[in-house]
Amino acid sequence: MVRPMRDSRAITPFHIAVQVRDIQEACDFYSRVLGCKEGRKADAWADFNLFGHQLVCHENPGIGRQGKIQLYVNAVDGHGVPVPHYGVVLSMCSWHELAARLRSKGVEFIIEPYIRFAGQPGEQATMFFLDPSGNALEFKAFNDIESQLFAI
Repeated sequence: MVRPMRDSRAITPFHIAVQVRDIQEACDFYSRVLGCKEGRKADAWADFNLFGHQLVCHENPGIGRQGKIQLYVNAVDGHGVPVPHYGVVLSMCSWHELAARLRSKGVEFIIEPYIRFAGQPGEQATMFFLDPSGNALEFKAFNDIESQLFAI
């Protein structure tokens, strides 16, 4: 039996698994640069606490030591948004802290931190960057998540 969807206020952690070219390189990026706590780990995979969500990086040697995941880019609000991408919706304060942390670590942004859809429904702070394997990440924030996250 399929259960009905939960109230959107009862958000539960998501789980996502991505491929990386080198597990040690991924561990360094996700723990040192993003500040994620490392969880379970084996020779070819590692778990991370990505702002309360479970991220698992699986090593794919087929990518190659200098290889990168290929991305498609789609135009959104005048910017080339990489697809696929993943990330977390943060509080505005945490979003600004993360943007400052990434800048201090020398992370190169695909889309610099800015306010998207300014003055429109769904106005949000957003930023995009890549992990060393080319996985695209987006972190965003809203002034009022309840009313803006799914605004039309």
